Amino acid sequence: MFFLTTAIDYTNGSPHIGHAYEKVLADVIARYRRLRGDEVFFLTGVDQHGQKVQQTAEKEGVHPATYVKRTTKKFLNLWDKLDVRYDGWAETVDERHKACVRKILSTLKEQGQLYQKTHKGFYSVRQEQYLTDRDRNEQGEFGPEWGEVTEIEEENWYFKLSDHIGWLKEYLEKTDNFVLPAFRKAELLNALERSGETDLCISRPKERLRWGIEFPFDLGYVTYVWFDALINYVSFVGYEAAPDAGLPDFARIWSGNPPATHIIGKDILIPAHGIYWPCMLHAMGFRDDQMPQLLVHGWWNRKSKSGQSEKMSKSLGNVVDPDELADKFGVDALRYYLVRDIITGRDSDFDLERLVMLFNDELADKLGNLCNRALNMSQRFTDGILSPGGPATEDDLALQKSLTETTAAYREAMDEYEVAKALEALTRHVVLCNQYADRMKPWELKKDPEQAARVQTILYHFAENVAHCAVLLSPVVPQAAAKIASQLAREDLLTLKLDDLKWGLLADGHTIGKPKPVFPKIVIEEEAAEG
Repeated sequence: MFFLTTAIDYTNGSPHIGHAYEKVLADVIARYRRLRGDEVFFLTGVDQHGQKVQQTAEKEGVHPATYVKRTTKKFLNLWDKLDVRYDGWAETVDERHKACVRKILSTLKEQGQLYQKTHKGFYSVRQEQYLTDRDRNEQGEFGPEWGEVTEIEEENWYFKLSDHIGWLKEYLEKTDNFVLPAFRKAELLNALERSGETDLCISRPKERLRWGIEFPFDLGYVTYVWFDALINYVSFVGYEAAPDAGLPDFARIWSGNPPATHIIGKDILIPAHGIYWPCMLHAMGFRDDQMPQLLVHGWWNRKSKSGQSEKMSKSLGNVVDPDELADKFGVDALRYYLVRDIITGRDSDFDLERLVMLFNDELADKLGNLCNRALNMSQRFTDGILSPGGPATEDDLALQKSLTETTAAYREAMDEYEVAKALEALTRHVVLCNQYADRMKPWELKKDPEQAARVQTILYHFAENVAHCAVLLSPVVPQAAAKIASQLAREDLLTLKLDDLKWGLLADGHTIGKPKPVFPKIVIEEEAAEG
């Protein structure tokens, strides 16, 4: 089982381009793994508790439950629009999740992993965490990234995080694939060295925060939002669930190698996912071989007027709305751009011109041109009936070899979550296909009746390569791939697996459909007006 999750989205706001990238990346990986032949369970959802949610709801004069229900709908609608198809949906207000959190809290208390103490310190409302002197800047101040910071003295429940830090350091040093890309491992180890052996405050008193999961053994407290939210990775796949809860079998889901892959942003690697979560799992009795893998992606930034990359934020007015982009440029264009123009794990600058250029160049001009040639000329020259024709020439065999090598390169890149690299390899092959067409010139050979078999061979090579490209592109642009398969009159192409991709997908005598543009070029309004 390949168990894939994303970080659940905090419902204190609207989805932005970072949310869309993470979900599309996860959807592409899930679809690819199914294409690879794996059984996949893809879980995503929303984190609905916490002080920021409570405060926003109070400002709007509604109950937090009403507020998160309304906000959650925005995320659900966007994922549906972007064709993100998940198997499990997590909402932290779900009673099944609450029951799991309470069971874990009770078990940890029984094992002596939780204790109470009074603490006085500075608290960041934005990050919902206590701060230390290590969080001050060079001027000795808490920077703007922490938002409102107040000094608080209160009694809370603590998790003995310090009991597990030594284990985590040892585990990280001996494990190469806990966190990807590999350079993130050094960052995590450095953070562990700087953090020291401190424990984690996992409760908030109800007089300050009511909107959360109550402690089962102390009803005066609710659970710290990060301790609550992280547990979604196991609660919604049946961990500690009642038999009639309607959840999957946990042992079956959490069974791969690694047992789970969490896709998260770099901003929540440290400390939440890289320190808190493995230590929580270790305390819960999970073995080293039961630890998940963290696939850490970068940020989409925007260039300022001075040309400097800066993080998107509402205060800077540079946030990109993926819902508007999908409406304006289409789902295929947005999905393709989001995984094509960023190296997984690195930051990238969002560039609208690049979105248009990549779609128009790689999909409309290159692949779209190949599709049009394959179908249009076959309809005109052979009544849409395909045949391998005569013996393969050196050019034909070279094109077949390129397809085999491209499929292997695509597979290798996708196995390493390098989607952009896989798409680059595919585009290079499409270019070779179009160059092959330009050299073979079937439109000229058609004038000579004695070249009829040769024309059939060339046209067959066009269509066969288009069929393979449709399958390989299906994880990224599934709607477009389905259109190509339909025009080839082989809707079942998208049920094939990678190992099924052998030369000869289109049988001798197969009749293809009529061409219709799958990738209509994007013409921005300014260009249209000039035209």
